[in-house]
Amino acid sequence: MAEVTNELLYEVLKSIHSRMDKLDTGLSDLRSEMITMRGALVTVQQDVHHIYSRLDRVDQRLDRIENRLELRELAEAQARFEEHP
Repeated sequence: MAEVTNELLYEVLKSIHSRMDKLDTGLSDLRSEMITMRGALVTVQQDVHHIYSRLDRVDQRLDRIENRLELRELAEAQARFEEHP
């Protein structure tokens, strides 16, 4: 078996240190990407919320329009009925 010397241990520790630096850099990159993705997700959630809000307003307007049309149709039907007894 090879003799373990301080120089050999030093080289192994340098190698481990270098690999740990690469891992730390990679982890930092992943954190940045996650923060970016979280921001994009929040933006999408806000957009969906705005779409639902606008859709709700359009739905309310459509209900009012339908109610007016039904009232108009009812008035027209009553007027026709009164013209032709």
